[in-house]
Amino acid sequence: MMLKIYPLQIYCFFLIIALVSCKGESRVDVSHIDVDISIERFDRALDSLHVDNIFQKNREWLDHYGFFYTDYMQHMLEAGNPMDSVRLATVLKQVIATDDFKALKKSVYETFPDMEAQEAGLTDAFRHLKYYFPEIVIPHFIAFFSGFAVQTPIGEGYLGIGLDMFLGADSKFYPALRESIPYYISQRFTPENIVPRVVEGYIREELYPQDELDVSLLQHMVYHGKVLYLMERTMPDVADSLKIGYTSQQWDWANRFERDVWAWFLQENLLFEADYNRIQKYLGEAPFTPELGERNESAPKLGVYIGWKIVRQYMERHPETTLEELLRITDAQVVLDGARYRGK
Repeated sequence: MMLKIYPLQIYCFFLIIALVSCKGESRVDVSHIDVDISIERFDRALDSLHVDNIFQKNREWLDHYGFFYTDYMQHMLEAGNPMDSVRLATVLKQVIATDDFKALKKSVYETFPDMEAQEAGLTDAFRHLKYYFPEIVIPHFIAFFSGFAVQTPIGEGYLGIGLDMFLGADSKFYPALRESIPYYISQRFTPENIVPRVVEGYIREELYPQDELDVSLLQHMVYHGKVLYLMERTMPDVADSLKIGYTSQQWDWANRFERDVWAWFLQENLLFEADYNRIQKYLGEAPFTPELGERNESAPKLGVYIGWKIVRQYMERHPETTLEELLRITDAQVVLDGARYRGK
């Protein structure tokens, strides 16, 4: 398996709704699901590495961490193949002696003295995933840092958490990375983003990868909408803005102008547009959406946002549909027609 590296609000009008969530979903009891996530701290293991024990640690870690360790050294840290221990030792001696490595290690340890909150959040999320999809295999969770190379890599049997990509929006390291990681992305590099980004990565890469035949904007919208709806059902206590990766201002803007955005998609005949150069601005990461809003204050990823609303409304109108059945619907038009979405 190759390493994969990879981010209709309704209102409750009746008192009886207080017994269920505001989105109309009964909370499911997952306390009986046998999942208890523990994050292994490979970043802590690195603290035992020094110039005199590199060969020993290389053998130990290759045996203990398996595919993760090989992927880490080759593709994340880019130190070399662990099987070539002589070359690897030469590179590692240089890496661990640098001030940058020492400073980053110190910052990671200070930010994450423990990961109890993240373990609790992931345990709850993967209990929900196991509840809805009993056949899934829970990966081994391993925390590390690699010099800002990757955030949540997925490999054979493991899901990595690059802690240096979650140090906090005000981390002193991120301004120096502006050319490769702009501020509108690094502002989400916070500890509270670990759980939603890990769950999102797992859903997109392991549970529900996108069909390569999805080409129109509508197909992309419904796919992303399904992903976010799964996140909604598996992380009921995580804020919606955190799930989609919006700031509070972007979330407010998208909710305020939802009807106008939908009207824009229809007016510009975008739903069945298959030119990715034309539609990617409504799907990808960006500081705002060109053409919409004033003074560049519009929310990005508006196709993703509207897709989520479409899927949510479809499920509200078809409460008998299970999540597995939802994922088996391959025709995006079926979801749109069944949702009867009109911009709210």
